[in-house]
Formats: sequence, structure tokens, C-alpha cells
Amino acid sequence: MKYPLMLVALTVPLTSLALADETATTLDPVVVTATRTPEPESQTLASVTVIDRAEIERRQARSVPDLLRGVPGVAIAQSGGAGHPASIFLRGTNADHVLILIDGVKVGSATLGTSPLQNLPIEQIDRIEVVRGPRSSLYGSEAIGGVIQIFTKQGGGPLTARASIGGGTLSTGSVSAGVSGGGDQGWFNLGVNLDRTDGINACDGRPSPFAGCGVTQPDRDGYRNVGVNLRAGYEFSEAAKLDVHLLRSENRSDFDGSLFSGNVSRAEQQVVGGSATLKPLEPWTLILAAGYSWDKYRAFYEDAAIDLDDLFVDSFNTERETFSVQNNVAILPGQLATLGVDYLNDRVDGTVDYHEDARDNLGVFGEYQGRFGATDLKLSLRQDENQQFGAHVTGNAALGYLFDNGIQVSLSYGTAFKAPTFNDLYYPNFGNPDLDPEQSRSLELGLGGKLPLGAEASGRWGLSLYQTEIDDLIAFDATTFAAANIAHARIQGIEASGSARILDFDLGASLTLLDPENRSDDANQGNLLPRRPEQSFQLDLDRQFQRWSAGATVFVAGRRFDDLANRTRLDGYTLVDLRAEYAITPALRLQARLENVFDEEYETAYLFNQPGRAAYLTLRYEL
Repeated sequence: MKYPLMLVALTVPLTSLALADETATTLDPVVVTATRTPEPESQTLASVTVIDRAEIERRQARSVPDLLRGVPGVAIAQSGGAGHPASIFLRGTNADHVLILIDGVKVGSATLGTSPLQNLPIEQIDRIEVVRGPRSSLYGSEAIGGVIQIFTKQGGGPLTARASIGGGTLSTGSVSAGVSGGGDQGWFNLGVNLDRTDGINACDGRPSPFAGCGVTQPDRDGYRNVGVNLRAGYEFSEAAKLDVHLLRSENRSDFDGSLFSGNVSRAEQQVVGGSATLKPLEPWTLILAAGYSWDKYRAFYEDAAIDLDDLFVDSFNTERETFSVQNNVAILPGQLATLGVDYLNDRVDGTVDYHEDARDNLGVFGEYQGRFGATDLKLSLRQDENQQFGAHVTGNAALGYLFDNGIQVSLSYGTAFKAPTFNDLYYPNFGNPDLDPEQSRSLELGLGGKLPLGAEASGRWGLSLYQTEIDDLIAFDATTFAAANIAHARIQGIEASGSARILDFDLGASLTLLDPENRSDDANQGNLLPRRPEQSFQLDLDRQFQRWSAGATVFVAGRRFDDLANRTRLDGYTLVDLRAEYAITPALRLQARLENVFDEEYETAYLFNQPGRAAYLTLRYEL
């Protein structure tokens, strides 16, 4: 990776943000995912991006993958349009190297190792925190690339009702409604949504030689999502509060497939949890939490030509139970110690007969956070005892210094691991029960601070340089015809971001430069890991005109390869989205969005199509 040339490129988004001289003051978001304790985003030593509800509605995002596109360090490969599987690559690591949490509860499939983010109802989401870099020392398995935590709407304050209705291209329609409130000490939220679309032709597959989905079915592949969110809680006193939550989505997605794979999926995701926060003593905070998540997938085959309807093909189910106890103790002013225990139990069932269908994991972790004047120190250590792979220890250390000019420099080093999935261990004719966890080592240098925009302006910039080495990657071994720990990778990257509010303008820019090198000792050594673009850039510009607002997003992705051999190239592409909003009354807003303005044809996975130009209208009410 040519770092000097990349550093020159980084000045493009940041310099453009520093030219203005006036802006309104914005509040510093509080994040909890980076350390499992609340801290201002500007003070964390981790690389963090926070997407709040205001930004979700301003950008008029239609799905979680749509919303995450353009976040520094995030690459997305989607096998078709709305509702089709989306792989999230965080800092160039594998799609199953990112831990997904919903309100603190681990979710996803224990067979695939990934979470269907495309099925999460975006109308039920309040904010998303994306933490880049290893976090196994706090969360255990999967957090090699980082952690994405999704928080559902909570409520609180006066009684508020909301509703939205929308429609657009491809017979797309959506409707949602909700009510929230709770007063000063309590909170509750109830929300429901329904989204549907006729979709696009997901895949131009090739039966022989097999490629893409392996079939030719030039039809539209529709999608439907029904979601519900319920959350409630009460703060009994400064020493005790309780919170419970439920999120459920049911989805139907058509796809191009065969009698053996199916061409219709019905999926259900559900997560329910609760937490109690207690303060037995003034410096001591005790958090007790429990959660249950369920990921259910069923495949069917339909063929109207032969009058075949809903022929059952396959099913895969994951149930996860989690329990945690976390103690936060304020030792001295500016110093916090955390000690906790996590328990996880995974169970799988379905049409595949796994040799083992359940396992548990017990993790014990500790963390120290200290501030000494301009110096910040964060240390964490964890040991996981897993029923399949035994004990595994991970750690993280970060040191930061805040200069008088407001620039913060940080250096961090962390280790992480990924436990083999049930497919890796036990899938018939593939699994290997002797697999070891995948392991990583990461080193990161970070810089950040306020943009010099004057006394009435505000903005921030951030820059991260990192390298991650991953050993014992699990791949198919042609000599044994089974999974084995045989692959290696080295990933180098640079991430830059800047944001500012200038007069009535909101500006944001992000740039990711990535070198995800396959270092396996085989014919693919030196190649790029599949489906990760080497460059990606996003620029957002929004303007407020009293009742009107308008904005645009430009997203650019470089070339990528679809295969380990780097023979199948996917060209780079540029997407331009436009949006506008008009406040009819303080409670009623009309939104319009034009996606892919120039009707760019592109693929993020070989032979899988992406939507062309599309227009949407949404009417929102909240009072």
C-alpha cells in the first residue's frame, strides 16, 4: 500500500470541509459499544461512527445495508435488490468477522456465522454504533473486524404518535405507525411496519459452467417485511432502573434458485431482552442483563408453469440465550474499572443433521479506563471458555494524548478471534470438529480533532491507519475435502472522515483505502480478498431552506474481485442519490428520494444485479 499517495488523497474531503467559517453547535454523541460503558464519541480511543435517527430520516435510507454504505471501513456485497443477502465486510475482514448486537443482545445465525441485516426493519431503529477494530477482549468471538450495535426506539417524555406511508418504483410500498411516551422517569415505545416491493431480477445466473445463482430465471424477485418493536422501562430512583425490549421481523423474499436450493425464503428474526441497572454504592454500578434471539430460515420452491407451490426444501434455525453481569467501579475521578461475566448458549436445528447441535461459552472480562490530564489509557483482557474449542484469551491496549490545539493522537493494539460455526464444525461432508478459532492481531494509529471553522462553527475530522493479521482462517482443504485452518491474510487500510455544520449546510465526507491481501501459502498468495473494493468514497451535502431541505450523496467504489483467484473482476462504480423534504406543518413532512440518478449498472457480487434508477415518496407524521 502506497501510504504517501493515500495521505495526499485524504486532504480532498477534509480541506473542502475547512473552507467555511460559520456553523451551529452540535451535541457530542455518547457511545457505549466501544468500552461497554458510556463515553462521549469525541473522547473514545476507538474508531467509531454513530448514525442517529435524525440522520436515518434525513438520508431517507430504506434498509440497514443502505444506511451503512459509505461508513468508513465498511464494504457491502449484496446478492440482488431489497431483502436479498447482504455481506458486511468491516475493515476488510470476512463477513462473519463482525459482531452484531441489538440492544446489547448477540444476534445472527450460528450455522452461517452472519446476521441478516437486510431484514431488520429500519423504521424501528433509533441509532447505530459502528466500532471498527478488534473488540474480542470485551465481547468474545466474532469481533475481529469490529462491532455493529443497533439500538431500537426507546421512547420517554410526553405521549407522541407517529405514522408514515410511502411508495415508489417497482411497486414499492411502506407503512409504519407507532406511539411512545413515559414521562420523566419512564419510557415506552410500540412500533409496527410493513414494507413490500416487486423487486428486480436478482440474478443473471449461469447453469454451465456454474456461476452466480446457477440458474436463469429472468423474473422480478419480490420482498416483504413485517416488523414490530416494543420497549419499556422505568427509573425507580438514581440507584435502580429496569429496561425490557422486543424486536421481531418476518420476511418473505423471492430469489433465483432451483428445486434443490429453493427460490422462495421465509425468514424470522426475533430478539428479546432485559436489563437492570443498580447502584448498591455510590462508586459501584451493577448491570444485570439477559437476552434471547431467534434466527429462523426456511426455503421453498415454487413453479407456476408446473403448478408447484410452496414445496418445502430446507430450514436452518438458531436460538441464542445470553446472560451477563457487569460491574463498573469508579476507583478515583477519571478512573473506571470494569469486571464482568458473559454466558452464551447456542442451539441449532433444521433439516441438516449436525453431529452436535448445541454449545455454550463462558467469558470473563476486565477493563481499566484512566484519564491522567491529557493522557487516556484503556486496557482490557478476556478469557472465553468454549465447549468446542476450549480456552481463548484476548486483550486490547490503547493510549491517547490530547494536544493543546485539540488534536488527539492514539495508538492501540488488540487481539481477537472467531469461533468456528456449526457449519464449519459439523456440516455433512464439509465440517471438521478439530478446527481451531481464527485469530487476529491489529495495530492502529488514530488522529482526530475539531475542524478550524471559527467560533460559530463546528466540525470534526478523523484519520486512522491500521494493519490486521489474521491466522488460521477457515477454508476448504482440497486434500481432505473438509474445512481446515489453512488460510492467512494481511489487511492494511487508511480511513478518513470529516463532518461539519456550516450555516444551514450539513457536510460529511469519508474515504477508505484498503489493501486486503491473501497471504495463504497457495496459488492465491498475493491476491486481493474477494468482494472488498480497494477504494471507496462518500460525500454528503444537505441544505435547509426554512420549510424545505434538500441533499445529495455521491458514493464511489473502486474495482473488486469476486473470487480468490482474482480472475472475475467487478468494475468500480459511482452512485448519485438526491433527496428533498418539505414541512407541510410542524407535524407533517413530505419526503422525496431519487436513487441512482444516472442509472448506473453495477455488481457487488458476480452476476447478481443491483437496482437502477428509482424514485420514492414518503409522508411522515409525528405529534
